Amino acid sequence: MGKGFFISKAIGVVGIVLGAGAVATIIALSVVYSQEKAKNVEVSPTGNPTTTTTTGVPATTPPSNEPWHKYRLPDSLLPVSYEVSLWPRLVKNAEGLYIFTGSSDVTFRCVKETDLILIHSNKLNLTSDGGYLATLSVLDGSKPPAISESWLEVRTQYLVVKLKENLKAGQSYVLRTVFTGELADDLGGFYRSVYIEDGVEKVVATTQMQPTDARKAFPCFDEPAMKAIFHITVTHPRGTVALSNGKDIETVNTTEGTVEVTRTKFAPTPKMSTYLLAFIVSDYISIDKMEGDVSIRIFARRKAIEAGQGEYALNVTGPILRFFETYYNASYPLPKSDQIALPDFNAGAMENWGLITYRETALLYDPDVSSNGNKERIATIIAHELAHMWFGNLVTLKWWNDLWLNEGFASYVEYLGADDAEPEWGIKDLIVLGDIHRVFAVDALASSHPLSSKEDEIQRPEQISELFDAISYSKGASVLRMLSNFLSEEVFVMGLSTYLNQFAFNNTVYTDLWDHLQMAVEKTGTSLPARVHDIMNRWVLQMGFPVVSIDTATGTVTQQHFLLDPDSVVNRPSEFEYVWFVPITWQKNSVSGQDFWLLKKTDTNMDMKVTVDQWLLANLNVSGFYRVKYDIANYNKLLKQLTTAHEVIPVINRAQLIDDAFNLARAKHVPTTLALDMTRYLNKEREYMPWESALDNLDFFYLMFDRSEIYGLLQTYIRRQVEPLFDYYKAETADWTKVPDRHTDQYNQVNALSKACSTGVPACTELIQAWYSSWMADPQNNPIHPNLRSVVYCSAIGAGGVVEWDFGWRMFKNASIAIEADKLRAALACASQPWLLNRYLEYTLNANLIRKQDATSTIVYIASNVVGQPLAWDFMRANWAYIFNSYGGGSFSFSNLINGVTKRFSTEFDLKQLQQFKVDNAGVGFGSGTLAVEQSIERTQANIKWLKDNRDNVQNWLKEFSP
Repeated sequence: MGKGFFISKAIGVVGIVLGAGAVATIIALSVVYSQEKAKNVEVSPTGNPTTTTTTGVPATTPPSNEPWHKYRLPDSLLPVSYEVSLWPRLVKNAEGLYIFTGSSDVTFRCVKETDLILIHSNKLNLTSDGGYLATLSVLDGSKPPAISESWLEVRTQYLVVKLKENLKAGQSYVLRTVFTGELADDLGGFYRSVYIEDGVEKVVATTQMQPTDARKAFPCFDEPAMKAIFHITVTHPRGTVALSNGKDIETVNTTEGTVEVTRTKFAPTPKMSTYLLAFIVSDYISIDKMEGDVSIRIFARRKAIEAGQGEYALNVTGPILRFFETYYNASYPLPKSDQIALPDFNAGAMENWGLITYRETALLYDPDVSSNGNKERIATIIAHELAHMWFGNLVTLKWWNDLWLNEGFASYVEYLGADDAEPEWGIKDLIVLGDIHRVFAVDALASSHPLSSKEDEIQRPEQISELFDAISYSKGASVLRMLSNFLSEEVFVMGLSTYLNQFAFNNTVYTDLWDHLQMAVEKTGTSLPARVHDIMNRWVLQMGFPVVSIDTATGTVTQQHFLLDPDSVVNRPSEFEYVWFVPITWQKNSVSGQDFWLLKKTDTNMDMKVTVDQWLLANLNVSGFYRVKYDIANYNKLLKQLTTAHEVIPVINRAQLIDDAFNLARAKHVPTTLALDMTRYLNKEREYMPWESALDNLDFFYLMFDRSEIYGLLQTYIRRQVEPLFDYYKAETADWTKVPDRHTDQYNQVNALSKACSTGVPACTELIQAWYSSWMADPQNNPIHPNLRSVVYCSAIGAGGVVEWDFGWRMFKNASIAIEADKLRAALACASQPWLLNRYLEYTLNANLIRKQDATSTIVYIASNVVGQPLAWDFMRANWAYIFNSYGGGSFSFSNLINGVTKRFSTEFDLKQLQQFKVDNAGVGFGSGTLAVEQSIERTQANIKWLKDNRDNVQNWLKEFSP
């Protein structure tokens, strides 16, 4: 699944313009679902109702060992195939509901004798047949065991069928169910998406099954290891098109009662998991092309396709598919690759086999409106989803505890696929900013967690949902990139290819990949200090990462668990005692040394001693997942090099030096003034990665000081550093009339403009206000380049009043492409008047004003504004039950919401309020945000300590360097 709550570079600058930090420190790079917590009545086998609380725990029924009270399916039955027929209604019924009806015939094989059938079913009304909720037959036509009773177990989401006799091992049976469900707007299972076209409201029936919502569409064995073949038939209104995983093989017009409909039958799928199913009904149109023998189609709203917004996705999909066929040494396993853009979709995208679903912003591109960052996002998300066609879909992890390998792998190779399609971008290096630096912030907390959990620790749907976080996506990508680097790409790909070929259409555990990589190591004679298992299990089975300290005077190298708050207590034991096998790459001045493996807490490498004229730099290109600390003498030499000729140090490592220094300072490993010293050379820096690293870290200073007198000193210092960059781009772009040629230069132009404006450079403020005023005077002709719109919109709305805000709102509502709407939606949070921000917060409760998929991120945008943060906090607390229950079934973003709204917390009062919030809402629950509450408390405690220790030092340093 694609990274969910995505903040593009363009939208991310909103936080910079506000001087209040990036939109969120912790971005969950995929979709995370939380189960709906509305009260239900659970009927027990005896017929007695037991109330299910909002946390999903029965209030009156004690826990039992009955199979239907457990969340994992027993191992007695295995599905073989499904015959599923569905008919979604795209108009309301007499009760004012959108519904769907359907039937399912699942053929399963009994592998252990049992008198019990458990199959997942959630929020479906099953039609009774002879008093029972299902019918059973034997595939060979013989007489089946009779059903004794059946019921729905709401808490564990089962249809329970008890039999009077045992099913026979080796025998195949067919369970038939007939059901009705609501085509709700909850963004999970089989749901509806609504949009307006030519003044007419149109409804799309679509799906999102991952991780546990296929059971909301039809009764099924809804676990990833329960692979089967699916035969899908969809009945839909005349004039609409139906899509599913397979190609349509039969389409007939018919009538159902008095209703004229079309019935579309699809080719059977390969053997696959339920979470990869998709079926969609819409009046979309498409564009298509052939890539070899694979049909590629892009579906979207008619207006979007006619405007050419699907062309870029169509043109880039073929090259990326070809790249992965070569990379995996395996042909694409399906005859088609359909991709569809949906108005309402919580994830960035979803890798349904043969029918990939996307947010509109992740698939549709218009060069007149879309920025450089929008284009990059489309290429990388397409690459991410196509990577899953093999890794995840063809070969699937057995259980969700290994989700990290599936999503981490796709998050790594998305950069490789996009780089092959757009080689001039140099995008592979950006994983350092986009994933490694970002997840360092999460994994440095004592409340972090290992990549792989024990299988029995991940049982309930909400526990599964919590795994879709930055650790699984970004740390997974980072450690796999490290693995590929120290093995070599040749060895990595060799092991990957044999792994995919051996386990095609089956399930694995993560150690199966280690087996195949070890075989590749042995076949090629690659030298490693230990087996792949022994090296990688230390990175997978224990949380966190090391800081490697290097004393260049003695060659002594040590490692220790890096914690942002060194006083925090780690309650999670590790069998490896938080010692990693660390691959260290290094160079002295411009000469690289031989790689060194740190296998214990302390070791010595005499080659890493330096002379008086040398400096040492470790973790070249940030290929390893660790931070580096040096002795003060080496730091001084590196600072001198940055000041005199910074280009000698590789650009990625300039970004690394800054990021490591600031975070080491927060963890009390080095003085905060040393980190600030790392930024003094920036007035000479023109590269994007070091600037972005610096601004990301200085955002923390804004969060801590933007309500104190230190804020003015900080503004003065950064303005002095950024003015040369602003002047540079003004000259390079002929007074802002041209676009820089290099991909990353376009990003750094945005940094120059946003930071110059936010720190009060007069020429920048005048420029932006003139552009926005010109647009207001002629709304049909926007003079602002797409790359710069987020900065301009935010700055102008922040400096303006209700007139500017209302104009932005009208443009948001009238935007014809979601990418433009997203820029405006973020910028509207930049208002400086509290009443405007409060009004905007209220809009998030109305899906007609702010789509459900965008509600929580809009609140986070507002919280990123120093004026809006207390308003957003009060709003979230006052409306938590409503937000949680309204979005609980389909919203992945509770962790983003909690972290985003509380990231500025830095006082004892803030901490007490946060702890009280946890207590007050224990009954409501936090779903996928449960861990985020703990992380926010821990982060607030660390902020309090940091301010106490650093306030005076920072103020004195800024006074010295902010004349």
